[in-house]
Amino acid sequence: MIYLSEHIWDFNLSEALMEISAQRREQALKFKHEQGQRLCVLAYQLLKKGLREEYGITDNPILEYNEHGKPSIVGHPEIFFNLSHCKEAVACAISNQPIGIDVESIREFKDSLVNYTMNEDEVREIENSENPASAFIRLWTMKEATMKLTGTGISNDMKSVIDATKYKYTTIDRQRYIYTVCENL
Repeated sequence: MIYLSEHIWDFNLSEALMEISAQRREQALKFKHEQGQRLCVLAYQLLKKGLREEYGITDNPILEYNEHGKPSIVGHPEIFFNLSHCKEAVACAISNQPIGIDVESIREFKDSLVNYTMNEDEVREIENSENPASAFIRLWTMKEATMKLTGTGISNDMKSVIDATKYKYTTIDRQRYIYTVCENL
């Protein structure tokens, strides 16, 4: 199930910080700016909502992380989830199978980043697009969601990450941002 929110500024941050786990509160307060704190809290709130609705779990989940930073829920190895946020939205994906999600604001990009992260076909796709910024972000979210699903973190070879023979991609364009969910086929 996918949970998405654009309501980053629509809650009382002080109250929300008291309703989440001490672990997540500490993570949120490491952000210098309020927006980062709000994104961190809202992502956790979406996870809590999903766990309550889908699994009946009402306790604040405690998270653990693999060596590449992929999170899991302590005591619930059967539940897979992933969180992502950008300045416009926060996304949470929850499943009984490995899952990855990435949400990114549509913005201009540097050619050097395209050349470093995209293969020849993807570069052509961006160049031939009516909206190159959207095309780049769509491909970028596909790559990020794949790496988040596999739990490997940013790969040295991002050019070969997208693989439609192994993964199912669902990409949604919301005009200001794009998100992609990646699941195993």
